[in-house]
Amino acid sequence: MADAPLLTLDPNNPDPVVINRAAELLRGGGLVAFPTETVYGLGANALNPAAVAAIYAAKGRPAWNPVIAHVPDVASAQAITRHWPAVADRLAAALWPGPLTLVLPKAPHVPDVATAGLDAIGVRVPAHPVALALLRAAGVPIAAPSANRFTQVSPTTAQHVQASLGDRVGLILDGGPCPVGIESTVVDLTGADVVILRPGMISAADLELALRGSGVAVRTATATVSHDATTDAAAQRSPGMADRHYAPRADVWLFDPGQEREITTALAGYLATPTAGHVTALVRSTTLAVPSGTVVRMPDDPATYARELYAALHAADAAGAALIVIERPPADDRWAALRDRLNRAAR
Repeated sequence: MADAPLLTLDPNNPDPVVINRAAELLRGGGLVAFPTETVYGLGANALNPAAVAAIYAAKGRPAWNPVIAHVPDVASAQAITRHWPAVADRLAAALWPGPLTLVLPKAPHVPDVATAGLDAIGVRVPAHPVALALLRAAGVPIAAPSANRFTQVSPTTAQHVQASLGDRVGLILDGGPCPVGIESTVVDLTGADVVILRPGMISAADLELALRGSGVAVRTATATVSHDATTDAAAQRSPGMADRHYAPRADVWLFDPGQEREITTALAGYLATPTAGHVTALVRSTTLAVPSGTVVRMPDDPATYARELYAALHAADAAGAALIVIERPPADDRWAALRDRLNRAAR
């Protein structure tokens, strides 16, 4: 099968002719890859079971892993949910459009394949002009997990999509690099508390600020699923719960600041083996010498780091790295999502 057409759009003023072509393809049951502010999504009509099943087939995604439905506004989110609590209004008013997914009881017409058979659907309003234009033109909620093979690094450019799924999608919309760079924060609103299922760049502190005075607590879930799990694994309430996820082809080693001597010794041992390959190091605050390798200096602030992380991992893979050595980010709330992604990539 030939690679899908890749159509370039002005990210701030997308061509309506191209948008309408993509919307028509989605309404007809096809797959369209498109940019959001987080990562590129692999989109299908969320209300068409066969189209959603095609997402799973294209990605090699296990059935226990639900998808997120993207909508253009709160009214569209309410149309695919059975119950819309006051806490959803608070969070939507403060943080939508944006990288926040709300898990709520699903409406009866939402197909089970989109929710891993669970009675709840993840929904969000993305903050990207191309995504919003596509959603409005399509007139249907769009299921859109990241446009890559299951467990691999999410795409933040159209070229990443083309390299991973170019022959498995009907159309790729190129709206440039994603400005956030990692997946949305996912919160479960089906209970008394707001439960963070997947951390993102909207932090626990951001959620608490939006809910200040409401009496609703914010806590974090810790569930995870083996990446080798079959479709018989228990359904999860959020994507991103596989123990190995967001992973490049290269092996990944993590180290903390202060462990430079230990990691240098380990690298020397690795490089002395007959099977050693190219090494890329991603460092933020430390200095690390990598003989005959590549050292990439990562940003000091979490927002810029997030925007550059997946691109750096894709670049290391493209350069043929066999091993990527990464300095762990700080252990505070602003960096929680990045630590989560790197910990899963290293498993």
